[in-house]
Amino acid sequence: QVQLVESGGGLVQAGGSLRLSCAASGRTFSTYAMGWFRQAPGKEHEFVAAIRWSGGSTYYADSVKGRFTISRDNAKNTVYMQMNSLKPEDTAVYYCTATETYLSGYQYYVGGWYDNWGQGTQVTVSS
Repeated sequence: QVQLVESGGGLVQAGGSLRLSCAASGRTFSTYAMGWFRQAPGKEHEFVAAIRWSGGSTYYADSVKGRFTISRDNAKNTVYMQMNSLKPEDTAVYYCTATETYLSGYQYYVGGWYDNWGQGTQVTVSS
């Protein structure tokens, strides 16, 4: 089991930036990939970005490509997401996720393939 703690959410004006962090503890040695999903009020969870722990391959939703960057610090067992040019439609609770399962292709984009979820951090973008 991996425990995930997110931080870095908050209120920002449109066009601004935020950096989310997610610290992992527990069975981190077995982590295959980590990611971020978000959920806006009244909507389902939506994939945002993911990173393979070994090798660092990254995956992004089309809606955030070019604006968000996911990265990891292996030594600190931490994943980050730099969010630039934020838009009001980015407003949501952002959840950090991790999986020990080998993922391939579309599986990175599907929440059901991730075994561990954090409590979430609120991001609000005002217009």
